Amino acid sequence: MGIPVSIDELLNPHTVESTRIEYKKDFNPDRIIRTICAFANDIDNLGGGYIIIGVEEDNGSPKFPVTGLQKNQIDPTLKKLREYCHSIEPLYEPVVEPILYNDKSDGKKKHLLVIWVRGGYGRPYRAPKDVTNKTGFKYYYIRKFSSTEIASRDEEKELFYISSTIPFDDRENLAAEISDLDIGLMREHLKEIGSDLYNFSDSKSLEELADDLQIISGPKENRSPLNVGILMFSEHPEKYFKYARIEVVDIPDPTGTNMTEKIFTGPIQRQLKDALAYLKNYTIKEVVIKEANQEKAIRIFNYPYTAIEEILANAVYHRSYQIYEPITVRITPEGIEITSFPGFDRSITDEDIANYDIRARFYRNRRIGDFLKELRLIEGRNTGFPNAIAALKRNGSSLPVFKQNPERDYLSVIIPVHSYFTQPTAKKQKAKKYEELILNVLKKEPLTLTEIARAMNYKGISKKLSQTVQTLTVSGKINKQEDKYTLS
Repeated sequence: MGIPVSIDELLNPHTVESTRIEYKKDFNPDRIIRTICAFANDIDNLGGGYIIIGVEEDNGSPKFPVTGLQKNQIDPTLKKLREYCHSIEPLYEPVVEPILYNDKSDGKKKHLLVIWVRGGYGRPYRAPKDVTNKTGFKYYYIRKFSSTEIASRDEEKELFYISSTIPFDDRENLAAEISDLDIGLMREHLKEIGSDLYNFSDSKSLEELADDLQIISGPKENRSPLNVGILMFSEHPEKYFKYARIEVVDIPDPTGTNMTEKIFTGPIQRQLKDALAYLKNYTIKEVVIKEANQEKAIRIFNYPYTAIEEILANAVYHRSYQIYEPITVRITPEGIEITSFPGFDRSITDEDIANYDIRARFYRNRRIGDFLKELRLIEGRNTGFPNAIAALKRNGSSLPVFKQNPERDYLSVIIPVHSYFTQPTAKKQKAKKYEELILNVLKKEPLTLTEIARAMNYKGISKKLSQTVQTLTVSGKINKQEDKYTLS
């Protein structure tokens, strides 16, 4: 089973948070086993982490050139690591892969060991301080930022609480089959994130590659896809998740006139990309204002793209796929409303929401989050809403409005259109003045259309006059009695 992230990404992290990577110059079994235990406990539901042996750490970052391991150290280290992992209770075995790394800083090739530790199904785990002491006491270890520490009493309780259920996206879908997965989508993902696994993927079977990505589970004789596999690596996730789609509705008029609807289906990462591209091309507008006393022009968007991107991506990440409702994007002249189900996690208080301090303590779909982070479609560490709010402020837009019922069954995030785009245009102002002229001539007495034209000093009935009178009649501002018009 291969590591799904490239070694270059782990040594120069952009997708994986640095707090999820631990660098070890050499094999120290006590520290490494404790770190494996902490990553496997995954108290923050971030998706575990990675340990790279053969790389010295320098203030949380890898030190170059990397030290590397001797080639003759690799096999003995692998055997010891497997042996010492048996001291973790219940048993946990990470994915371990030897890597031959081409160190560009000195031009030499180095042997490294990469340990991939995912949040375990058997959580919580505990491990001894001394792995050679088979009778020693075992502790629950957790990660605090970049450190591995023994859990306090309260943290132990929290660990047991979050470990009591497996996140929905990480569960087996017993109704689905491995053949529902698409190997092309898996290879496309690996290529896009620059994984070394892509280079070997064309020689692997569908099941082998799905196993490498850890999107299947169960006994060897009856394996099933995980929900995250169906949602991200199947062409038809709606077969098992009704309304797992994004619906974009543009309502330019409250009556529904000229309403358009666009539905995005397929793998959820494709839905997100396509919906964002659609909104960027057909919804976002820009004006450039040149001030006489300023050298630099002012650029204003009706909606900053970053805000839409972060909020819609957040909806895809945090929605419940057990609730058969789509994500909806409703566009009106007043703003864009993005609705998903359910609402904010209870760890986010009403006060937090009012203060725009949107930081979830628990994550609904940690595996979906991992894949979307690899694709750079979402940010890590609760930075989505702060990024959106910062973009709105830079654009001079109003801050978003959050709507949900007391039970938090749903969440609607309303992004108001920039006030510049709600101001009456010169064309609208001109049309309004023209209407006022017609209303003024009708104040004296009822007039025919020909008489209205003469009263306005026109030689005849123009198309503009005819259309404006008709508009005023339909709107109820004037009435037509036989062939004459009067004020309502």
